[in-house]
Amino acid sequence: MSGLASDVQAFEVRATDVDLDDLRARLAAARLPEPETIDRTEHGPRRWRQGVPLTDLVDVVDYWRTGYDWRSFEERLNRIGQFRTTVDGLGIHFLHRPSPRADAVGLVMTHGWPGSIVEFAHVVDELADPKNADAPAFHVVVPSLPGFGYSDKPATTGWGVGRIAAAWVELMERLGYGRFVAHGGDWGGVVTTVLGGRFPEHVLGIHTTLAQAPPGLSTDGLTETERRWAAETRDFWRWRAAYAKQQATGPQTIGYSLVDSPVGLLAWILDKFAEWSDTEDSPFERISRDRILDDVTLYWLTRTGASAARIYHESHGGVNALDPGLRVDIPSAITMYPRDIEKCPRPWAQERYRRIVRWRPAEAGGHFPSLEVPGYFVRDVQEGLAAVLAAHG
Repeated sequence: MSGLASDVQAFEVRATDVDLDDLRARLAAARLPEPETIDRTEHGPRRWRQGVPLTDLVDVVDYWRTGYDWRSFEERLNRIGQFRTTVDGLGIHFLHRPSPRADAVGLVMTHGWPGSIVEFAHVVDELADPKNADAPAFHVVVPSLPGFGYSDKPATTGWGVGRIAAAWVELMERLGYGRFVAHGGDWGGVVTTVLGGRFPEHVLGIHTTLAQAPPGLSTDGLTETERRWAAETRDFWRWRAAYAKQQATGPQTIGYSLVDSPVGLLAWILDKFAEWSDTEDSPFERISRDRILDDVTLYWLTRTGASAARIYHESHGGVNALDPGLRVDIPSAITMYPRDIEKCPRPWAQERYRRIVRWRPAEAGGHFPSLEVPGYFVRDVQEGLAAVLAAHG
């Protein structure tokens, strides 16, 4: 980024030794419950059916306290390039990895919950400066959602997905990307959909791992696989979404635990990495302990357990939610990962995304593909956005 604009400031991460010592002390003094009341000789997903097993949690807590190195992740963020700027009255933190390629296009990548910029910190280099000269290159911008990481915590209501998308347009224009492409999953996928639907004069096209169809569509005419996807998504929201209802209705209540107890925060987040990843017995089959602890430690050091949870309160229903009538007419590339928590049948997706130029069911991966299958994820984003750009002309 040559020559910072006056309203964009360089930013570096440096946690205090006091905060890191306090974290280790809290981990050492943690009070833990008794083991879960299941057969602890079991293996596989059922081992987690009461939540994070005690033995697994003790192992991660011990590593977090004695072996994990936050400083190495700080150094990675600082090498990428970090900045802050104020958009719509709120301080927004973002990574910015410009490409050396003259044909590069601006790309905004939006994370979700319980993710963060950690989801993309290990793929931005390859997206900006790909080893394959035939792959597209991007000037990569990775903002921290309001209330997440080093972005400011909103002090009032109103920061739903629509306002976030509008802020991203202003952010990208401020960085010199008046027209750009967008990627996202989870809440980032919702923000990306709003970007494509509301700001086609700025957004050339989108790539998302979360396609959200308009409500009330019929299963008539769906394939057997598509019917299974619809049933699995319905069952997820009926039986496995207590976390979302809690954060939508009482983010302040759960927030006290998430900000005060590192073990409570770890368990709340680790449970989702376990349940939503394409694994059989543990999330660490695909994602290293270091990557998950990068994410959890970022939440801990920034005290954002409560403020990040509020995105559910802001955007689940009400005026700040995704508009059921929103349609995306710009080129869209959509990938469905087999173990994701929401999988949308293509006929349903086409009711919202009117110009799908690439549709891919991936062979492996879950809700966190950039961490679970990073090599595939990078190629998929490259190929999906290449199709988008080709369609745009």
